[in-house]
Amino acid sequence: MKVISWNLWHRGGAVRDHLAALIEAERPELLLMQEAKSSLAHLTDLVGGHFHFLPLPKRVYGLAAWTPQEIAEPTFVELPSSNLPGRVPPRLAQLLRVKAIDFANVHLSHGQLLNRRQLRTAADRLHGPAAIIGDYNAVGQIRLQGFHDAGPRERTHKYRTRLDRCFVRQLHCQHPTVLDRGPSDHHPIRMELAPAP
Repeated sequence: MKVISWNLWHRGGAVRDHLAALIEAERPELLLMQEAKSSLAHLTDLVGGHFHFLPLPKRVYGLAAWTPQEIAEPTFVELPSSNLPGRVPPRLAQLLRVKAIDFANVHLSHGQLLNRRQLRTAADRLHGPAAIIGDYNAVGQIRLQGFHDAGPRERTHKYRTRLDRCFVRQLHCQHPTVLDRGPSDHHPIRMELAPAP
């Protein structure tokens, strides 16, 4: 199945028409979005399908997913957060099941120890063939037991860093690709996932 993930950049980044154009061009079976706004629910007016939005606490944006076919209502898990004064509100991972694959749509924290803890928390909620996809905000190598880094290796952000990733378990990732950035500060990433033998 073809999966695309895109951090839309809530400060004037990608909007409904950009997403509709991406869907029309790529025909994904799952489109995951970070820094999405609830108004994007009107995307279905242009391309049909189903839109699932998860607001993040005390933020003007959240996580979202679009599928051409109806799926079970996604759930979520609260991710570990910092105890330091002035910390940002907790982050959530959006959990979905599409075609017998468990997905976690993530927008992790910038702290490099914290985002690894958040990643492990999301992984613990997934069963069988699974993928954790989104904006990791991570620098350098990541080790996650049972999963391997299967996404594109090119930079995914305008500042030439590789922030957007795809970790999979019991899946093959074919043709991982970084797509044109468009109006966002992040590039969309595209993967074709197939069951591992």
